[in-house]
Amino acid sequence: MNFRYAAALALVLAIAVGALAYTFGARSHGIDSAAVEAMVKDMLAASKPAPAMTPSPSAMTPAPGAMEMADISDSQRTEIEGVIRNYLIANPEIIRDAINELQRKEDEAARVAQSQVITDNSKTLFDSANEVVLGNPKGDVTLVEFFDYNCAYCRRAHADMQQLIKDDPNLRVVLKEFPILGDGSVAAAQVAVAVLMTAPEKYADFHNALITEKGQVDGDKALAVAADLGMDPAVLKAKATSDEAKANINEVRELAEKLDLTGTPSYATKLKVVVGAVGLDNLKAEVKAARACADVATC
Repeated sequence: MNFRYAAALALVLAIAVGALAYTFGARSHGIDSAAVEAMVKDMLAASKPAPAMTPSPSAMTPAPGAMEMADISDSQRTEIEGVIRNYLIANPEIIRDAINELQRKEDEAARVAQSQVITDNSKTLFDSANEVVLGNPKGDVTLVEFFDYNCAYCRRAHADMQQLIKDDPNLRVVLKEFPILGDGSVAAAQVAVAVLMTAPEKYADFHNALITEKGQVDGDKALAVAADLGMDPAVLKAKATSDEAKANINEVRELAEKLDLTGTPSYATKLKVVVGAVGLDNLKAEVKAARACADVATC
């Protein structure tokens, strides 16, 4: 049994068996199977809005004449658990529903936590002195992309980003160098930062050329692309290994860690984080949602 199924089953059993402390009452003889099954249904329904493993207020207040769990004998508890087990076997969709509810709660908790990270790191995420800005620098919505030059999905998504900028004149795009695919990616990103430091007006052309290169890229390939655009490879090579260039990439890595990003491309708006090459239509939808959010006091 995998962990999620085991956790869901434990949740169901905990809710059902724990509830007996106040529903079992004065029953000291045989267990009413129908009553236990009805209780399981009621407790599961009542528990859905509450946090996992947290008893409802009524569950914490024993009913008049209720028994403590310690008052239930081992044989009674075994019998109750047997009834619950048989009920779950006969109604396995309960486990599915519990898993779905657990996933929903986990997703919502992650969304809330991620939203807080975005808020807490807004300056670094959207307005860092180290960032690259494409599109409209004064746009009403900012879309941040974390990318790696050796990421095949980033290369595919590059056309989507170009089209997005073309279709939305009020979109501000921030690029974050996030090299996670080996030393070649790191070296290429360092050269890219050096381009930004020495010739920021040429960064967009450099970026477009390098991310559309076929095959693996590294520092030498990045320097060659920069040379084709009229930049001095020697100057860029010296800048690429500077503390300033390293600080730029480290800033992005620390930010990505806080946002729990493990892959590229990843995107962020002030509303949420989106992971993966989700396609042009989905990116447009995220921008639209962020723009609508910016127009109201709360989202």
